[in-house]
Amino acid sequence: MDKINQTFASEFLLLGLSGYPKLEIIYFVLILIMYLLILTGNGVLIIASIFDSRLHTPMYFFLGNLSFLDICYTSSSIPSTLVSLISKKRNISFSGCAVQMFFGFAMGSTECLLLGMMAFDRYVAICNPLRYPVIMSKVVYVLMASVSWLSGGINSIVQTSLAMRLPFCGNNIINHFTCEILAVLKLACADISLNIITMVISNMAFLVLPLLVIFFSYMFILYTIMRMNSATGRRKAFSTCSAHLTVVIIFYGTIFFMYTKPKSQELPGEDKFQTSDKLISLFYGVVTPMLNPIIYSLRNKDVKAAVKYLLNRKPIQ
Repeated sequence: MDKINQTFASEFLLLGLSGYPKLEIIYFVLILIMYLLILTGNGVLIIASIFDSRLHTPMYFFLGNLSFLDICYTSSSIPSTLVSLISKKRNISFSGCAVQMFFGFAMGSTECLLLGMMAFDRYVAICNPLRYPVIMSKVVYVLMASVSWLSGGINSIVQTSLAMRLPFCGNNIINHFTCEILAVLKLACADISLNIITMVISNMAFLVLPLLVIFFSYMFILYTIMRMNSATGRRKAFSTCSAHLTVVIIFYGTIFFMYTKPKSQELPGEDKFQTSDKLISLFYGVVTPMLNPIIYSLRNKDVKAAVKYLLNRKPIQ
């Protein structure tokens, strides 16, 4: 116990792009602009889904949850990243690192489940339209969203607790923009077998299973659409699914690349690969939340109509 206490880190240093000082100001401007777009775009979607009665359906309820999640996820890491880029203040306390790790992992896990729930919602709407109001009642879809948030939070508590209980023998430099769990595990000077095992289980539960739900949901959806006699009906069905599929491809494409690679097998001198991991993480953590409201608003007539209504709404005198 004494040995662990002696090696317990009181703070960490986030390396970020310190090796590329000329790029830091460029990244600061880009990330700041994208963060403002994230807050604006997702905020407008949340407000529209609340105040426009046409959007009081399960699909837009899940979309509102997704937008709120994106705001929470980016707000847990982007402000500190901006500070470090402009002020060179790269240190973060141990507790601050734990909080940042918790929110990052919780939001990522919850988003995986929410995307699976949204795919199931589209499956019921297209393949069982007559039973849709019964299957996807308000109690059901609120419970589905609540389970997603609760499961993501519990998963993150487990992963964060296991990671932050590890001893760090003097090496407190995290080669990343944020306290990303895989980057932190590299600093531990103890056996991380339990962390790896729980990470694999987490990947199966929060990556693979929702992806299977999405895959089979869209297989049934595609089969149903191909059997439709009306070309208009087919186009409408495709349009309601295209935005969700686009978000799924972007989200899972980046997150699978990040979390399914054998990180523990990387050599410490592979700076090129470490830099690419950081940039991919940046894409996942900033670009994807920025694209979500754009994709949904451009591909969805109801959302565009609701946003226009809110923007043109005259204030009460």
